[in-house]
Amino acid sequence: MHQRFVEIPYGLLEAETLEALLETFVTRQGYDTTSGDASSQWVEQLKHQMQKGELVILHDVETETTEVMTVQQAKSFLGGLEE
Repeated sequence: MHQRFVEIPYGLLEAETLEALLETFVTRQGYDTTSGDASSQWVEQLKHQMQKGELVILHDVETETTEVMTVQQAKSFLGGLEE
């Protein structure tokens, strides 16, 4: 992995922190959250995806930001940095 980024195991995060990261991911990806419970339903689905290894949490040491990405997004992003 690129030295600037650290993968954070989701199990190390407090539940509130993980939910906030997943809610941000839902918003950024443009999921339909028009109904009241839609956001929480998406977050639950994303938790399952994270457990299956389909999502990763990357922390950028330089900018001190943390993002949830699909494995494919992370590979593309990190690969682009190495070119």
